[in-house]
Amino acid sequence: MNNFRIAKIIAVFSSLTYLSVSFLRNYNSQENIEKRCILKFEKDFTNNLETSHEEWNQILDLADNNYLKCMGIPHF
Repeated sequence: MNNFRIAKIIAVFSSLTYLSVSFLRNYNSQENIEKRCILKFEKDFTNNLETSHEEWNQILDLADNNYLKCMGIPHF
């Protein structure tokens, strides 16, 4: 009986470890990071008709820099 209990604990621990590693690998994949960054900064790229050309260019530069930072790409 005691051996069965130890085997259940090992099986549960192993399963949780496998699921955690699998989730983290999927969550940190380049495709998922890119999707999260696009969704996060998508609102910055909507053009308001009342903004001037210069202000719109500044908004685009800021959004582009924030996107690159989110993606982990160094910006010089």
